[in-house]
Amino acid sequence: MKTKWIASLILASALTAPAFAGVGVYIGVAPPPIRYEVRPPLPGPGYAWVDGYWNPVGGRYVWVPGVWRRPPYAGAYWNHPHYDHYQQGWALHEGHWDHEDHGDHHDWDHHDGDHR
Repeated sequence: MKTKWIASLILASALTAPAFAGVGVYIGVAPPPIRYEVRPPLPGPGYAWVDGYWNPVGGRYVWVPGVWRRPPYAGAYWNHPHYDHYQQGWALHEGHWDHEDHGDHHDWDHHDGDHR
């Protein structure tokens, strides 16, 4: 009985939560436009550029500059952070390392700077 109740609670939460939002912070004002950054010289072979982004801090946005980082494994690429708008406000989807899937990429896999 307890297992059914927990499963129902998890299902209800999944159906009412916005996709990909998870537990997050919503801000009522849209983030500022992405800043153009001049990339410093590549520090060496094997580095990838990690885009800068607007981070929500205390109800406002603070710019986090881009940096060169080494991917954590062969074939990894940086899927940069972006914002989506929900009824509750704007939510940040954090950047993360992802793996190549050999041509199975979708438009939503790689954001080209149009998202906030």
